[in-house]
Amino acid sequence: MASTKVVEITTDNFQGTVLDSEHPVLVDFWAEWCGPCHMIAPIIDAIADEREDLIVGKLDVDAHPAIAQRYGITGIPFVGLFRDGNLVKKSVGAMPRPALERALGLDD
Repeated sequence: MASTKVVEITTDNFQGTVLDSEHPVLVDFWAEWCGPCHMIAPIIDAIADEREDLIVGKLDVDAHPAIAQRYGITGIPFVGLFRDGNLVKKSVGAMPRPALERALGLDD
């Protein structure tokens, strides 16, 4: 079951939800047709449910391509960690949760 804590990120709310956030924001850039995106979805949901220190969101790159283009995203799933309006860590491709958390600096 999908987490109720995952925020839908769109072109309209990206600035306020991600860039202007006082908290770190984890954004899963995904698409409906992307099999690996569906593979990591439960991991993203679990992180959202377990981490009170993060805002976790999902952005559909097909519906909001300008944001993906802004960050040069050419492969998905792309999971980015934003702090103070900046993309500070990223992970591309499906991987087990420990590897994803390590890549994003969430394992400490």
